Amino acid sequence: MITCSAPGKVYLFGEHAVVYGQSAICCAIDLRTRVQATKHDSIVIESVLGTTALDFEIHPYVSSVIEKMKGHANIEGVRIQIRSELPVGSGLGSSAAVTVATLQALNQLYACNLQLEDIANIGHTIEREIQGNASPTDTYVSTMGGVVLIPERRKLKDLDCQLVIGNTRKSSSTKDLVSNVAQLRQEFPDIIDPILDNIGKMAHLAEEPVNRYDYETTGKLMNVNHGLLDAIGVGGAELSALVYAARNAGAISAKITGAGGGGCIVALANETSASAVASAIKNIGAEAILTRNTHEGVRLEP
Repeated sequence: MITCSAPGKVYLFGEHAVVYGQSAICCAIDLRTRVQATKHDSIVIESVLGTTALDFEIHPYVSSVIEKMKGHANIEGVRIQIRSELPVGSGLGSSAAVTVATLQALNQLYACNLQLEDIANIGHTIEREIQGNASPTDTYVSTMGGVVLIPERRKLKDLDCQLVIGNTRKSSSTKDLVSNVAQLRQEFPDIIDPILDNIGKMAHLAEEPVNRYDYETTGKLMNVNHGLLDAIGVGGAELSALVYAARNAGAISAKITGAGGGGCIVALANETSASAVASAIKNIGAEAILTRNTHEGVRLEP
């Protein structure tokens, strides 16, 4: 029996633009998905979604991992049990975390000798097959941990502040939202392309302040990034309400994280304001999650 876990993530900058080759800053968070893998006489996948065999509707990511790993090991039967602290479809990288954790669990169980780069690359292949035009960001950050500038894959300094996540509890389809932005870009390329370019430029502008722990400057740029995500149609009234509740309660900054259309916002907060920010989010009916950046990516659990 092997248990591995992988972290979720939040975007400080760059969601949607990263799909078009722009830069992003993404950080692993200390909310994890744990996958226990045991050799078995058949294939069984267990999660809060139910218990299935290979099932590409209910468990598409784990089923795809098992199929891919059959190319590296003789997998006749395996039991996969999934426990996650990450809400599904919330923009916190739940699909990447379960994909990466399952890959590493099977890698360890069958002694496949895959390296971390292999795990990240196979994970991206699986996400791209399921979601369509998926970025490699989520699977890379879930595998490696830390704060990463993408696509350069340059590690930045870990964040020394609180992260407060506001969850609308409404899931969204990354595939549909990416498709909607692509359609808007096709209709109005002269308008949408500069917006995506500027989102990418902000990631580069923010690299230096992140590395010098200057969260006031980082936060100003994050707030602008939120406005640009609204402009390309991935925001909404609930997400904006959470953003402004967090800012009004003393957050350094707050913005959408992930695909949008529901899901979550992320706020940067200092130690004295974090609880007030969380309370403000709860007071308008959303879930508030206090967490931090983690330098650990996928890991083998005791």
